[in-house]
Amino acid sequence: MKRITLARLSIMGLCMANPAIFAADILPPPAPVRINTQQMQALGIRLAALQRQTDAVLASFPAQVVVPPNREQIISSPVAGLVLQVLVQPNQMVRRGAPLVRIAGPEWGALQLQLLQTATRATLARQAAQREQQLFDEGIIPQRRVQEAQAALQESTAALNQAKAALRFGGMSAATINRVAASGKLEDSLVLHAAQAGVVTSIAVKPGQRVEAASALLHLAQTGSLWLEIQVPAADAANWQPGTKFKLQGRDIVARIVSLSPSVSAGSQTLALRAVIESSAHGLRPGESVAVELPAGGSAGGWSVPLSAVAHDGKQAYVFIRTADGFEARPVTVLASAGQRVRVQGALAAGEQIAVSGIVALKGAWLAEKGGN
Repeated sequence: MKRITLARLSIMGLCMANPAIFAADILPPPAPVRINTQQMQALGIRLAALQRQTDAVLASFPAQVVVPPNREQIISSPVAGLVLQVLVQPNQMVRRGAPLVRIAGPEWGALQLQLLQTATRATLARQAAQREQQLFDEGIIPQRRVQEAQAALQESTAALNQAKAALRFGGMSAATINRVAASGKLEDSLVLHAAQAGVVTSIAVKPGQRVEAASALLHLAQTGSLWLEIQVPAADAANWQPGTKFKLQGRDIVARIVSLSPSVSAGSQTLALRAVIESSAHGLRPGESVAVELPAGGSAGGWSVPLSAVAHDGKQAYVFIRTADGFEARPVTVLASAGQRVRVQGALAAGEQIAVSGIVALKGAWLAEKGGN
């Protein structure tokens, strides 16, 4: 039979005399779990000293290195034709204006023919307008004929400009367009040039291959500026707002969050954070998978303890503090967690010894004592 102390009998009598008083509010806390050193060794209980957490707890997440949209260029074919030459190699650095691909086809010749036809009409219309203006100045013809000639000149000039624009869209330079229009000699092939400097990341065609208009031929990327796409749990996304800075795991590379995806992946319940790498991205390549360390939320401070040191009874978290004759279950609040470390807050003191292993056995003994009390 359990021994009931005089103090407990007094408390029980008080509760019976006044039911409005809850025994749970006035009963003393349960006694410490009494475990000696030999029992600790048998149960595998290890101790560690409490340490202040001055920095934020960091959480590790997977990320992928990507090229920003404004730093990537797709070279596509403006016309249907035959690929004659690929003038670059994969992973080659190219300067702005460098030749990339040579294409030939009847559609390219038709565009140049249209240029010649509209250039001829524009020349004739200009001469006609000048002649009509001279005859009007001499009083030979009415002004209406001058106006008609001017209208015809405007129409032919617009058609010429449209033909030039089609060739510029196809990749022909303004100097070459003017030379073709003046000489009447057509270019037998089209050479596509790089609109910006970059690295050839992929080539989708080979010499002798026929392509349709708008077919992708190769990709260029400027790797001097890179982004990261990070997959994080949707429930924790509010911890990381645009402007948050962090580092890549194991590398001295700093990045800054610039945007947060508004949609959640249905399968994984994650969303994408996009961050720009602010420091030198030396050694990083587009498509590479890396790990990043994001602050796990909450303010700095509290106590850093191993995840294995925290036990839960319902929604309340506890750590087991070493006492002279055993352990005391001390309630704490979990502020943040990341990996195998958590930051907790509670009535703790620096240097106190807490149990970091064997927690299951300690919790069982504590709950038994708690139930007995």
